[in-house]
Amino acid sequence: MSDDIDRATEAIEGAHHAEAHRQDGSARNIAVLIAALAAALALSDMAEKSAQNAYLTHHIQATDDWNFYQAKNVRSNLYALQADTLESLPGAADPAVRKRIDAARAEAKRLDDDEKSLGRKQLAAKAHASEQERDEAFHRFHLFEMVVGALQISIVLASVSVVTRVRLMALAAGVLGGGASLFGLAEAFDLF
Repeated sequence: MSDDIDRATEAIEGAHHAEAHRQDGSARNIAVLIAALAAALALSDMAEKSAQNAYLTHHIQATDDWNFYQAKNVRSNLYALQADTLESLPGAADPAVRKRIDAARAEAKRLDDDEKSLGRKQLAAKAHASEQERDEAFHRFHLFEMVVGALQISIVLASVSVVTRVRLMALAAGVLGGGASLFGLAEAFDLF
């Protein structure tokens, strides 16, 4: 009977040892998963910051373009107002006054549409292009924000799975983190 007890004790100890070894390997695998997710998070965070900087740069450029447009608009309106005022004067037919009226109208027209110095028409087109670039950069920033958030959640899930020994959480972390990483790579290489 003592042999049976000894064999049972050895079997129980063997089972505990096998379970400890399996759990140790599982924890090691999850640690590698967490390290890979952390590396993907670091890269995604850098891409997010880059997209944010691009957004801010394009936003400032669009604002500058619209401010320059407004300045040209004010100047053009002032020249048009000057011409209107001079035309309303009793001596508007005087050749010297007429010359000033024509010069003011010509300057107002030049400020509206001038290829060389960028008139209002050209500035409006430039400002719209800057807004388009800004909006694209903001969209890209937002996508990287989501990737970073998903990677952070996946790291938390993987960490909790080590403590709770719930392998399904590690699997969910791997799937979420892998999907987020692939999405981040696709966005980084502008595949969308």
